[in-house]
Amino acid sequence: MSTQPSKNQENPLPLMKIFYGLTAAGFLIFITVALVGNPARAWQAYLLNFLFFSAIAQGAVLFSALMHTVKARWSGPLTDVAESFTAFFPVSLVLFVILFLGQQHIFPWLHEDLHGKEVWLNVPFMFGRDLFGLCLLYGLGLTFLYHRLYFTLKDRGASGPFGRWLLARWDQHPPDEKRLASRMTVFGILYLLAFALVLSLVGYDLVMATDPHWYSTLFGAYTFVKAVFIGFGALIVLSSILHLSSRNGYHVEKNQFHDIGKLFFAFCLVWADFFYAQFVVIWYGNIPEETAYVIERTMAAPWNVLAWTVFIGCFIAPFLILLNRRIKTMPRAMTVICLAVMAGIWLEHYLLLGPSFHHHAQYIPLGWVEAAVAVGFFGLLAAAVTIYFKQFPELLVSRQEQLID
Repeated sequence: MSTQPSKNQENPLPLMKIFYGLTAAGFLIFITVALVGNPARAWQAYLLNFLFFSAIAQGAVLFSALMHTVKARWSGPLTDVAESFTAFFPVSLVLFVILFLGQQHIFPWLHEDLHGKEVWLNVPFMFGRDLFGLCLLYGLGLTFLYHRLYFTLKDRGASGPFGRWLLARWDQHPPDEKRLASRMTVFGILYLLAFALVLSLVGYDLVMATDPHWYSTLFGAYTFVKAVFIGFGALIVLSSILHLSSRNGYHVEKNQFHDIGKLFFAFCLVWADFFYAQFVVIWYGNIPEETAYVIERTMAAPWNVLAWTVFIGCFIAPFLILLNRRIKTMPRAMTVICLAVMAGIWLEHYLLLGPSFHHHAQYIPLGWVEAAVAVGFFGLLAAAVTIYFKQFPELLVSRQEQLID
């Protein structure tokens, strides 16, 4: 039995024009600054936003893989929205390839004596392993989605072009549902494992390596926990917007908002714990090559102001606010909180990268270039998600998750 989308379902075309416009504006500014302005700043803003928006998509998709793996019945309509972020995976892969055109501006170690680290820190090897890792992660995510869509669309039907093509393919070659369900679980687990490994690698290569003489064995875990944090935040924001809209059939129960709110709160604590675990060990170890990195970003001007802004906005404020149970059931309030946290993590990305690119800065060199490139990346992510729902509009008609035995 199929469930067709409501006739008054929101038309995505006006939104698509806005998102395409934001994308065009952001990337036009990026290209202009990169060619005739300050290419180093343009490429550094590109790296910042590539890491941030890719982490959002990767972390949001992890929610669906995690919920299926643990057989969480409550996650119903939230998983449908989480899976829409897979539409950004191919875009992210292309953006990663483009990133290496600016290697002279984003890899400071190209101009330094690496004291034996050249075996690991060289562009061909770095590009190859990171590209392979992202292809593996995105391939597992898309394969997991393919299996998930079978069980979603076979009951609801499909009115989008790609959805109809998938149903026709499955009608011609009906799969073994038990085998398909088993494979879906395997690919979900593999995505979880690849998520931790690949994001650790990306964190080491694209963030930690910008200061090649500093290292932290916990930095990889810190990187993927941060991605989960903002991925869940983006999922809450998108689900809240769809829930509050009267133009579609999407609905999330209060207890479901409460549960995803508790998960978001939990990763707020985990993120802060991983930050503290790195900080306290380095501080008490008091080894100059380790402490210099932390001191510059948390205690030395002008970066200490940004560090406190991130800490208050991403931990202190959400921690105090989310202690209230009722807040977690209010989509408008949660949207504001999650957007504030995501903005804080965007600044945290800049805090990690900025001092490596701007030595002895007298002020925080953060301005309209970084914001404009961020707008372009947001337009790409929003357009990808909108195209996904245009292909599978039935996913905006809520249902409760049915577990597959």
